[in-house]
Amino acid sequence: MIDNFSPPLRSRPSRRSVLMAGLGTALSLPFLSACAGFDTSGATAGEGTVGFLSTQFTPVEEKQRYEAVLKKFVKVPVAYNSVDPGVFASTVKSQADAGNVRTALLGGLHGELAPLAGSLEDVDHLVTDLADRGFTKDILDLAKAGGGATKYVPWMQATYIVAINKKALEWLPSGVDVNDLTYEGYLAWAKAAKKGAGRAVFGMPAGPKGLHHRFYQGFLLPSFTGGQITTFRNADAVTAWNYMKDLWDNMAPASTNYNAMQEPLASGEVLVAWDHVARLVAAPATKPEDWLMVPAPRGPKGRGYMLIVAGLALPKGGKERVRAEQAIRALTEPQVQVETLRSNAFFPVVQTELPTDLSGAIALEAAAVKRQQRSAGALLALPPVGLGAKEGEVSQIFKNCFQEICLDGSAVQPVLDRQATQLNTIMKALNVPCWAPDPVSTGSKCEVA
Repeated sequence: MIDNFSPPLRSRPSRRSVLMAGLGTALSLPFLSACAGFDTSGATAGEGTVGFLSTQFTPVEEKQRYEAVLKKFVKVPVAYNSVDPGVFASTVKSQADAGNVRTALLGGLHGELAPLAGSLEDVDHLVTDLADRGFTKDILDLAKAGGGATKYVPWMQATYIVAINKKALEWLPSGVDVNDLTYEGYLAWAKAAKKGAGRAVFGMPAGPKGLHHRFYQGFLLPSFTGGQITTFRNADAVTAWNYMKDLWDNMAPASTNYNAMQEPLASGEVLVAWDHVARLVAAPATKPEDWLMVPAPRGPKGRGYMLIVAGLALPKGGKERVRAEQAIRALTEPQVQVETLRSNAFFPVVQTELPTDLSGAIALEAAAVKRQQRSAGALLALPPVGLGAKEGEVSQIFKNCFQEICLDGSAVQPVLDRQATQLNTIMKALNVPCWAPDPVSTGSKCEVA
């Protein structure tokens, strides 16, 4: 699961199909394109059936696999309809406005559900009943969508981590813990590896379709500044970008061509790289014993990490409420969460031991995802929320900072001041609240300080 793609993270179905075919249960992303032929209204569900409208699992083969999970584990009939996020939002809003809600259960990413909070039932009673699932506090706080009541039950998740070819361990500096990296240690390792190998062997996805902006938004800036938007140009942000400048000097120059790191990692062009789990999974596929997957580094403010989380929600006035709640309870059972991991490679949001027979690549990633989220000082960050069509423009601002500071060599503060002006112009026009790790409040707009 990658966050809202084509906002930067969506990929074509063929890519996921190739990964899934090659790895059996390889991780990839949700494809959110519209699926012709499905009734998005929920009217086809029929009495006694849970009409489940979702933005996830839109490719036919993914939908079929998830329908098999539903049939096997959910003891009530479920009609699963997967649609484009735009169709999802318009359907929920239009049915709520008309007072004629024909769906029973909703499934989507946080950024898709949060703007619809006013059309969603409070589910605090469900979360209380499901306390034994072990949802993390961060995710439960997120599920409140900036308000006081819980608006969705956590469903599944994905994130970004660091992949390491064990060949790079020979240059790991003394005192640097590969399983608990700091940004200082990560840079020292990149420098030592470059010197030892005679070339830079660290890399990042800074290509035209790479996701490097998510590194700045969800990892670098939160770890150094504690925020993403409000702290965009403060003194800590200057420190962060000066660090990034040094790190870039010790990365493979070809990183500006890399859209996904699994290919250069698999070929040996680079040995250490950060990327989305979907874009790392193929690297260790054939020889997982030669690889490590570890949490992203931690900085002065904590271990910033970007979480892509999906939730299950109940529409206000929805049909089949009792059966819909039964479906939610079933889908959050540890066994079903693991089955979702096996079938469509989405990670559990519940506390559970993973089986030992997972494919090597998935097992490596699953362990790293769990350690990252539950590590001391973990600082949750989100992709932009509520920006709609402007999300791409906001992400481009972070890419512009990389271009000007790391590639063009411009002084950091003037670049941040200039880009902050553009960012504030967009944010003021949208008048939306901030998202994690910035302070979340429904009563204030989000701006650069």
